[in-house]
Amino acid sequence: MPNTTDALLTAADAALRTLFVSPRATRECPTLPERATDAELGPQERELSGALMRVNHVGEVCAQALYTAQALAARWPRGTGGTPNEALARQLEAAGREETDHLAWTQARLDELGARRSLLNPLWYAGAFGLGLIAGRVGPGVSLGFVVETERQVEAHLASHMDRLPAKDQASRAIVAQMKDDEARHAREAQQAGATELPAPVKGVMRMAAKVMTTVAHRI
Repeated sequence: MPNTTDALLTAADAALRTLFVSPRATRECPTLPERATDAELGPQERELSGALMRVNHVGEVCAQALYTAQALAARWPRGTGGTPNEALARQLEAAGREETDHLAWTQARLDELGARRSLLNPLWYAGAFGLGLIAGRVGPGVSLGFVVETERQVEAHLASHMDRLPAKDQASRAIVAQMKDDEARHAREAQQAGATELPAPVKGVMRMAAKVMTTVAHRI
C-alpha cells in the first residue's frame, strides 16, 4: 500500500505527464464506417471542429487532474488514526486511465485538424486538481458524488457538441460519441459505489465553472 509520500510523488508525475508528455491510448481511437475525409471540411468547419475539440481536450486535462487529486485524497489518512481508502483510490485511478484514452484521442484529433491546444492548460489542471483534492478530503461519499455530477455535466456537454460538430467531421463525432458513453458509465459506477448527492448550490457552482472553462478554451 503506497504511503503519503509515494502518493504525492505519483500525483506530481501524473501532472507532468498530462501537461508535457504526449499521452498514449490503450484503446484504438474510435472511427465511423465510410467517414468523410478531412479534405472535405471547409475552412470554417475545420475551425469550428478544432475549437470544439480543444474544449474537449481541456476537459480531459481537467479529468486527469480531478481523478489524480481524488485518488491522492483517498490515500491521505483523515485525522488521527485514519486509514487510506485504497479501494476508492484504485477505482478513481481506473477511471482516470480511461480518461487518458480520451486525452490521447482529442490531442491526436487536434493535430489532424491543425488546431492548437489551450494555452491555459496548466491553469486548468491546477484549478481542477484543487477542486478534486477538496472534494476528496471531505469524504468518500462526497468524492464519488463529485465524480457523478462532473461526469453528468460532461456527458451533457458532449451531447451538445454532437449537435454542433460539422456533419462531415465524422472522425471527431466518433470520438465524442465514445467519450460520452464512457462518461455515462463512470457516473453509474461512482453512483453504485456509494456516491452522495451533492447540494443544488454546489452543482450550480460546478456548472458556472464549467461554463467559464468552455467559453475561454474555445478561443484560447
